[in-house]
Amino acid sequence: MKHCSFMLSVFFSILALGSFTTAEVSARDRNTDPDVYFLQEGDLPNSLELLPGPPSTESVQFLYDRARYDWGKSLRNTERGEQAFQDARLSGSGVPRAFSEAFGIAITEDDTPEIYRLVVGMREDAGDLATREAKEHYNRQRPFMFFGEDTCNPEQQVELSTNGSYPSGHTAVGWATALVLAEINPDRQDEILKRGFDMGESRVICGYHFQSDVDAGRLAAAGAVARLHADPGFIKQLNKAKKEFAKLKKAGKVAKGSHQCVTPVESY
Repeated sequence: MKHCSFMLSVFFSILALGSFTTAEVSARDRNTDPDVYFLQEGDLPNSLELLPGPPSTESVQFLYDRARYDWGKSLRNTERGEQAFQDARLSGSGVPRAFSEAFGIAITEDDTPEIYRLVVGMREDAGDLATREAKEHYNRQRPFMFFGEDTCNPEQQVELSTNGSYPSGHTAVGWATALVLAEINPDRQDEILKRGFDMGESRVICGYHFQSDVDAGRLAAAGAVARLHADPGFIKQLNKAKKEFAKLKKAGKVAKGSHQCVTPVESY
C-alpha cells in the first residue's frame, strides 16, 4: 500500500512538473514571439551583469548627465530637435524609415523585403531582451520626471514614466541596427553609423533618457549584435538581406557613400 501511494505521488509530481514546464515554455514563447524576436529570453548577455549601475545623483558622472540634459533642451526648437522627435517613432516602419537615407536606398516592405524583415525582426532583441534585466532592476527615474519638465513629446510621458530609464532601449535599437546595416553596406558605413549614433543622442535631446542611459544602451546593443551572429535564424535572414542588397547595388539602385579606400599606414 505504501509502495502504491509512493508511486502515485511520483506520478502526480511528474504531471505537475510537466504542467509547470509547459507553462514556463508558453510564457517564454509569449515574450519571444518568433515573428518579433530572433532570440529567446536568456540567450542575450545579461545587461545587469554586463553594465555598471547608473550614476548616483551625488556623483561626478551625474553632473555630466545634467549638463547633457541642458544641452538637449537647447536643441529642441531646432531642426535637430525635430529629428529627435521623429526618432522616437520606432514601431512599425519607423526603424527602416529612419535608416533609409543613410543606407542609400529606401528600406521598405515592398522594395527591400529581406532587409526590411531583418531590421524589424531584430528590433526587440536589441531594444527589449538586451536591456530588460538592468532596466527592470534599476528602474531609474527618467530625466523629465527627475527635473519635473516636459519632454519634446508630452504625449509619451505617461507611458514612459512606467518603466526604467537605464539603459536606453531606443538607443540599443538604433545602434544595433546601424552595426548590422553597416555590415551589409560598408560603402556607407560612415553615414549609417552616424545615423545610429544620432538616434541615441535624440533620446537626450527629447529628455527621455540621461546620457549615461544612452551610453549603456550602445554597449547592450553591441552585445546583442554579437549574440545574434551566433543565431542560425538571424544569419539566415542576414544572408538573404545581403543577397538582396547585392542585386540592388549591381542594378545601380543604391546611392554611393562617402567612405573611400585609403592606403594603410603603419602609425598605430
